Amino acid sequence: MSAPARNLTLPGDPPGGRRAVTVWCTGVAVYFVAVIFRTSLGVAGLDAADRFHVNASALSTFSILQLLVYAGMQIPVGLLVDRLGTKRVLSIGAVLFTAGQLGFAFSPSYGAALASRALLGCGDAMTFISVLRLGTRWFPARRGPLVAQLAGLVGMAGNLVSTLVIARLLHGIGWTAAFAGSALAGVVVLVLTLLFLKDHPEGYEPEPAGHQGAAYVRRQIAAAWREPGTRLGLWVHFTTQFPAMVFLLLWGMPFLVQAQGLSRATAGELLTLVVLSNMVIGLVYGQIIARHHAARLPLALGTVGATATLWAATLAYPGAHAPMWLLVVLCTVLGACGPASMIGFDFARPANPPERQGTASGITNMGGFVASMTTLFAIGVLLDATGDDYGIAFSAVFVLQALGVSQILRLRGRAARRERERLVASRVETVHVPAA
Repeated sequence: MSAPARNLTLPGDPPGGRRAVTVWCTGVAVYFVAVIFRTSLGVAGLDAADRFHVNASALSTFSILQLLVYAGMQIPVGLLVDRLGTKRVLSIGAVLFTAGQLGFAFSPSYGAALASRALLGCGDAMTFISVLRLGTRWFPARRGPLVAQLAGLVGMAGNLVSTLVIARLLHGIGWTAAFAGSALAGVVVLVLTLLFLKDHPEGYEPEPAGHQGAAYVRRQIAAAWREPGTRLGLWVHFTTQFPAMVFLLLWGMPFLVQAQGLSRATAGELLTLVVLSNMVIGLVYGQIIARHHAARLPLALGTVGATATLWAATLAYPGAHAPMWLLVVLCTVLGACGPASMIGFDFARPANPPERQGTASGITNMGGFVASMTTLFAIGVLLDATGDDYGIAFSAVFVLQALGVSQILRLRGRAARRERERLVASRVETVHVPAA
């Protein structure tokens, strides 16, 4: 008898439908472009080093600063969405990341380029949480996990555009024209947002927010953090996402070209393989979790184990360069990191009531970006300290994976017990909802 109850549309649940799809696609288009801009440096790392005359540590600062801004903005963005609405926050985000991409195109110095990437990171930070909230406003709650997975899939498609389009533009028409031309996509999605995006369907206006001062913010953050599921979600996101992000965002191209002796074209194809693998595995993981909720943790830990094994095999290979088949397998496995990181939201979501979903999602989303930022910095410093020894530099990956796995194993029992308690309580409430 529990299955029908689970599929009931709750009072006040949005209806979904064609209009919902149109609005949601508009919001996702903003996120899509933000990911293109975020990852465009990944195919331009070597060009950036030559253009600004910087070493590996300084080059990594571009992505570190961008991710630092992104991670630091997650909780404030959740609060902004509650107060200003999704349309305003996405519009502000589009203005900021477009200005950042345009500024990067014309930056005359390293300092100006850093400021542009920080501005881009600020705008980028406003997109994903907004898109998650847009899905909850327009679609029934039972569609939430699927909508979130699809949003992540579209984001990876933006990464694919970076590896296929931005890289070719960069080496075809040059730095300034490539980055300035790509900034036009930001203008397009800003116009689409202003014309077509709406915060919620007619008749489904949220309750007016009460006074939300500093005390309210502290209570929201503290309450979300006290839930073991929120912390488990953060550590799952932390441990699974960063190996692929570090590879795609900055260090993949230099590693494949300088350490593995590949041409830029071949290295670009391997980066594309990571993105394509991510999109395919994302669909597979989504279907598995939808059918078998208990598969969440095994999938997350399995992804971490497979990633660590392939990195160890690649870095420890006895020859001068790892064989192509091993690099192909490595890039294919790295594609599982993004889908595995989305599992973190599946732990945080049931652990928190609706009024804390934005805060909990923001906390969870910080995990992978903090890990990526730390690893980007560590690799840059180790490369400079060891004379570009990528074997030593990329060993930083194992340190963060070990830290994350230890926290996941520590929290999994408490999170599972708390989730079962909430599930039982929600079933009791559903059974006692009076008929309309």
